[in-house]
Amino acid sequence: MRPSQRAVDEMRSVSLERAVARYAEGSCLVKFGETHVLCTASLEDKPPMWLRGQGRGWVTAEYSMLPRATATRTRRESTAGKQSGRTQEIQRLIGRSLRAVVDLQALGERQITVDCDVLQADGGTRTAAITGAWVALHDCLKWMRARSIIKDMPIRDHVAAVSCGVARGTPVLDLDYAEDSTAETDANFVMTGSGGLVEVQATAEAAIFTDEQLAAMMGLARSGIMRLIDLQKSTIA
Repeated sequence: MRPSQRAVDEMRSVSLERAVARYAEGSCLVKFGETHVLCTASLEDKPPMWLRGQGRGWVTAEYSMLPRATATRTRRESTAGKQSGRTQEIQRLIGRSLRAVVDLQALGERQITVDCDVLQADGGTRTAAITGAWVALHDCLKWMRARSIIKDMPIRDHVAAVSCGVARGTPVLDLDYAEDSTAETDANFVMTGSGGLVEVQATAEAAIFTDEQLAAMMGLARSGIMRLIDLQKSTIA
């Protein structure tokens, strides 16, 4: 039995709440159980310097964790003078995931930055961030279209993410911290609404994993992500 008493294919309670930040062009508060992430999408009417004059835009992301998002206070990275390797890895993953489903040419010479701030962490912050970031990005693009900044929606598909792992020899879906911290294998899957894979991260923590376990995690992730995408669809309807 899992620490949360959930079935192996059972996710935590997930919610997506739109328009939670007054000033952002798009925003979403995403909750995966006790993991809560605020995602805000901000429009800048010019692309990054290295893209100027190329006729296309850019979507990027920044990720951070509030000092008391965890059981003990974590020092702000801004006071340390640099971002950790973990933070850089996660925000690049979020950016890659969003760009995979956006027509950057149709966006024009503009940049959208999606900020993902972890208010409370209980495992799976990066997967929650990707799932909520898509909603914030969608609403930013909808805001732009309503003001004739863009003609058509440049978003081509949904994208969402979920964690899986092997805990006590069994592949399981959507790990919370209690399970993630003791799992033999930790994995994250990012997929589109059409079922395409954007990224797979899988690491043997305490024991190697087999082809069969990887396939089982893939199956669990696919079913979980399709549920998340259904939730995205109902949220923006």
